Amino acid sequence: MAEAVNMAATGTPASPLFLRESELRRGLELLYFGNSHLTRSIDQGLAAQGMGRAHHRALYFISRQPDLTVSQLLGHLSITKQSLGRVLTELVDRGLVEVRQGERDRRQRLLRLTDVGRDLENNLFDALRERLSAAYASAGQQAVSGFWAVLEGLIPEGERPRIEQLRD
Repeated sequence: MAEAVNMAATGTPASPLFLRESELRRGLELLYFGNSHLTRSIDQGLAAQGMGRAHHRALYFISRQPDLTVSQLLGHLSITKQSLGRVLTELVDRGLVEVRQGERDRRQRLLRLTDVGRDLENNLFDALRERLSAAYASAGQQAVSGFWAVLEGLIPEGERPRIEQLRD
């Protein structure tokens, strides 16, 4: 059954020698091209707004954790403060994100989507949801669990608790 699921998802079952270089390269290629096509599914919507993928990533993580701090967002995105500053300034100026001071620590800047920002992020996510849902349905539950396990294995142990906070 698992082999049939693998074949449905990729056309070829994974080799029993899945740690060989050719198998690892195949996985890297599929990861790269899959992500590329997934993100391209929202590029047109972003371009219509005059924004790019960095804007989307910020909107996405702010939507997942209302009152996310700027430093938490920096940790999620792994970009420079300068790059994030440009993106956040634009999102705030467009009325998509609001920034307020922390209640306990006034130096903290807490980020939250506005209603307009939430609508935009939901529309972008709908396009991603369609692509992911179709791919997940094609692969099946066992394959999806395996895929998640592989992706989690790519994340350093020390970063996993921060990422776990995003779970529903």
